Amino acid sequence: MGIRFVLLVNKQGQTRLAQYYAEHLTLDERRALEGEIVRKCLARTEQQCSFVEHRNYKIVYRRYASLFFLVGVDNDENELAILEFIHLFVETMDRHFGNVCELDIMFHLEKAHFMLEEMVMNGCIVETSKSNILTPIQLMDKAS
Repeated sequence: MGIRFVLLVNKQGQTRLAQYYAEHLTLDERRALEGEIVRKCLARTEQQCSFVEHRNYKIVYRRYASLFFLVGVDNDENELAILEFIHLFVETMDRHFGNVCELDIMFHLEKAHFMLEEMVMNGCIVETSKSNILTPIQLMDKAS
């Protein structure tokens, strides 16, 4: 499978985007899981590595400005590949929004989800071309 979930969280620990893949968790279970992971990752210093094991997941995270991008993966997944995926996601949003920030995600949540859905299908990374990811969004923007 690979990717189990993707979370975007601000410095205060508020979830701004959450996408789960093949995880059959109730809303309360998701809230509890997110709370545990966010507390664990936000408490770490910049000198510590960007990989954390939690329950049966490996959490790969990276901070960009005031946002933390957290990706829960299987234990046998390549951490560096996931860090590259996170960076690609940020670069793609930067290209569309122009230096993406928390407000861009809050006010255009559907576009952020759409970009993520173009990149990841059923927990597997299927697209890495920024132009291929952004073309449908640009077409929708022109149509509206």
